[in-house]
Amino acid sequence: MSDDVRDGSHDFDFEFGEWTVELSRLVEPLTGADSWVEYQGTSVVRRVWGGRANLGELDVQGSAGHIQGLSLRLYNPESGQWSIFWASSRDGALGEAMVGGFRDGIGEFHNRELFDGKRIDVRFLFTDVTRNTFQLEQAFSDDDASSWEANWIARFRLVHDQL
Repeated sequence: MSDDVRDGSHDFDFEFGEWTVELSRLVEPLTGADSWVEYQGTSVVRRVWGGRANLGELDVQGSAGHIQGLSLRLYNPESGQWSIFWASSRDGALGEAMVGGFRDGIGEFHNRELFDGKRIDVRFLFTDVTRNTFQLEQAFSDDDASSWEANWIARFRLVHDQL
């Protein structure tokens, strides 16, 4: 790691443990619709490689069904950034990496991916991080990141830490 690269290898240390999750999901992103569905469940995040990587398991249930997902996060010491990969039990495919890091207590991660046949910008924001709570918001942009529409807001509350 060069001297001017921030060491972010411990950025996700706050998340190691078991959490309850309240998740709100926008039903039809990027359509102008404003119908949301609610889910509740758990998230468990485990450290890998001494914390330079981690695995998160999400399991939530709601009126719109069941969501099971796996996040794999890998730290790159050369860039000082994290890559976040997501996989859903629905299709078993590992998605494109979201890349970014934390600054001033906020984690911001970006990628471009295909959504409804169109390339869009995707953003994750980790905010309101405390010892016992945090929030994760996913937002889409179909105008080259000029504006963002939140479509996934998850609020986490700690049950047991440091698994």
